[in-house]
Amino acid sequence: MPNLLASEPSAYLKSAAHQPVQWHPWGDPAFARARAEDKPILLDIGAVWCHWCHVMDGESYEDPEVAELLNRDFVCIKVDRDERPDVDARYQRAVQALTGQGGWPLTAFLTPEGEVFFGGTYFPPEENHYGRPGFVSVLKQVAGIYRQQREKVRENAIAIRRHMAEALDETKGGEITPDVLERAAAEMARLFDIRHGGFGTAPKFPHPAATRFLLARWYDAGAGAGAGADWMRQVVEQTLTGMAKGGIRDHVGGGFHRYSVDERWIVPHFEKMAYDNSELLHAYLDGYAALGNPLCKDVAQGIVGWVQEVLSESEHGAFYTSQDADVQFGDDGDYWTWTPNEMKAVLSEREFDVVRRVFDVEVPGEMHHDHEKNVLWWRRDPAGDDEWPLLKDALAKLKAARDRRKAPYVDTTPYVNWNGMMASAFWHAGAVLDRPECNALALKVLSRIWAEAWDDAGGMSHVIGRAEPRGLLEDNVQAAAAFLDAYEATGDEVWRTRATEVMQYCGRAHWDDEKGGFFDVVRGRGGAAYLATPAKPIQDAPTPSGNGVAALVLARLWALTDDADWRGRLDRQLRTFGGVAGQLALYGATLLQAVDWAVNPVTRIEVSGPSGKGAACDMHLVALQAYRPRKVVIRRIAERPAATVCLGTTCSLPVATPEALGKLLS
Repeated sequence: MPNLLASEPSAYLKSAAHQPVQWHPWGDPAFARARAEDKPILLDIGAVWCHWCHVMDGESYEDPEVAELLNRDFVCIKVDRDERPDVDARYQRAVQALTGQGGWPLTAFLTPEGEVFFGGTYFPPEENHYGRPGFVSVLKQVAGIYRQQREKVRENAIAIRRHMAEALDETKGGEITPDVLERAAAEMARLFDIRHGGFGTAPKFPHPAATRFLLARWYDAGAGAGAGADWMRQVVEQTLTGMAKGGIRDHVGGGFHRYSVDERWIVPHFEKMAYDNSELLHAYLDGYAALGNPLCKDVAQGIVGWVQEVLSESEHGAFYTSQDADVQFGDDGDYWTWTPNEMKAVLSEREFDVVRRVFDVEVPGEMHHDHEKNVLWWRRDPAGDDEWPLLKDALAKLKAARDRRKAPYVDTTPYVNWNGMMASAFWHAGAVLDRPECNALALKVLSRIWAEAWDDAGGMSHVIGRAEPRGLLEDNVQAAAAFLDAYEATGDEVWRTRATEVMQYCGRAHWDDEKGGFFDVVRGRGGAAYLATPAKPIQDAPTPSGNGVAALVLARLWALTDDADWRGRLDRQLRTFGGVAGQLALYGATLLQAVDWAVNPVTRIEVSGPSGKGAACDMHLVALQAYRPRKVVIRRIAERPAATVCLGTTCSLPVATPEALGKLLS
C-alpha cells in the first residue's frame, strides 16, 4: 500500500510513496502521532536530484526489514529541501551542532516536539570501512536511548535548542567601510587554489558570487593598470578557465554539474541545478564582457542552450529546478560518462582520435564503479586548426548518441526564487550575447510570477501557480531583483513598480524593526519546534543569502531612483551585518557586493530616444552589454536619441550614437 506521500506535489516525496516505510509529510499530524504514541521522530531531508539520497533510499528505506524497525519504533517524516528550505535550514544547523557537518540526505532524530537529539547525514545499511555506523545499528541504539535514557535525550535537545537560537540569527553589527572589501578579498586570496583555480580543496564548489566580486575589485583598481590588482584577474581567469575545462562542465550538452569531488574539477557530482547554472551564467557573461575571453562566451552559450533545451518550458514560461545525477539506483553518472567503445560506435576513427586526446579518454577512466567509464574533461587543445572542426562535429555526434539514452529525471517544479535567479541571468545573456529569445523567455517567466505567485497581502508563494508554501524571504527578494533587471532591459516602468511593491512588503512582513535585518520567513509565523525560531541568514549556502540579495535590491532601487529612503534602508541593513561582512569572505560574497554598492560610486547610464529601432535602441543595448561594477541603466522615451553616463556625481555630456557611447564607457 502506498504511504502518505503519494498525494504530495513534491517529486522527491512522490518517489518514496511506494516504500514500505510509513512516511508522513511534514505537518502537525505527524507530530501529533509522535506525541500520542510517545515515539521519537526520524526526519529524512533530501531532494530528487540528490545522489546519496537515492543510495540511502535503495539501501535502507526500500528494505522491508529496515522499514519494520522504523515503523515499529519511530514516526517517520520525509521533507523535500527544495520545497521547504525553511525546514532544511534549521535542521541542517541542528545536526551540524552535533556532528560538525551537514548535507543531504539529512538524517535527524527528534523528540515528539520536533527537537533534535541525534543525527547525521548518509548512513550505510551496515558499518563500512570508512567508520560510518550501520543504519540498522543506529536505529536500534537511538530507539533504546529514547526509551531508557530519556533524561539524556532531554539534555541533548535543550543544548541544541539553545545553540539554534543563537546560530539562526546571523546578525552582528558593525560599520561598513572600504576596508571590509579589502579584508574579504585578502581572505579569498588565501583560499585560492593557485594550481587549479577555484577556492579550497576537494570537494570543490563553484563560488560564482566571489568570482564576480573579485572581478569588480580588479576593474576598480584600474583594470590591470597596477600590478597590485593583477592577482585578482588571475584568480578570476584561472577559476573560470579551470571550471570550463574540467569535468564539472558538461562539454557535450552544456551547463555545469553541482560540484567536483576532486580539487582539479574533473569528476563531478553529476546533478545539474538551476541555481548553480544561473549564477555561473552571470559569472561567465561578466568574464566575457570584462575580459573579452572567448572561452567565457562559449561556456555562457552552452549554459543558455542547455537551459533552453532541458530546464525550461517556453510556451507558458517557466524554468525548471534540476536534472538528476542518475537514472536509477546503482547508477553512478552513467548517462554523462563514456567508454572508448561507446565513442567508437558513433565517431569516425579520426574523430575518436581527436576526442581521445582532447578529453583524456583512456582505460582506466575516472569512474571507480566502472573502470572503462570516462568523464570528459579538456586536457589539451586540438593539435592543429584542422582538428577543431572535427572536434565540433564529434561533440555533436556524441550529443545525438547521448540523447538516445534514457535521460536522468528533470524536476519541473517552478520555484519562484530559482525562476527569478534564472530570469535575471537570461536578461544578462540576452544583452551580452545579443540573444533576444533569452529576453523573451525571461519576460514571460516574470509575467507569470507576478500573475500566479504574487499576493498583495501574503507576498510571493514558493511555487508558481501554487498558493502554499508562502512567506519565504528568498522568493520575494529574488523576484524583486529580476523585476529590476526587466526594468533596465525593457524600460517599462511597471517592473520597477513591482520590485518596489515587493520590497515594501518585505519591509512590513520580514524586517526586524528592533535589531534590523530580514527574517527568512514572515514575522510571527509559528510551526513545529525550530520553525518558530527567528532566522536571519547572511551566508550564501548554497544559494545567495536572502539578506544579501535584499541588500543588493535596496542598493539598486536607491541608484535607480535617487530616493534617500532606499539608501537609508540599505545603510541600516548593512550596519546590521557589518560585523561579519568581511569575515565571511566566500560565504558572504552576495552581501559584499552590496557593500561595494554602498562605498563605491555607481555608474548610471541614461538612454533617451524613440522606441523600436534606431540609435537609441542600439545605445540601450551597448549600455546593457558594457561591463561596469555597480551599473544601472535607465531607458526613457524621447524624440531624439541621447545618452549620458554618470559616475557617482560626475556626469558626461550627452552622446547620440552607439559608437560614441561605447567609447565613453570604455
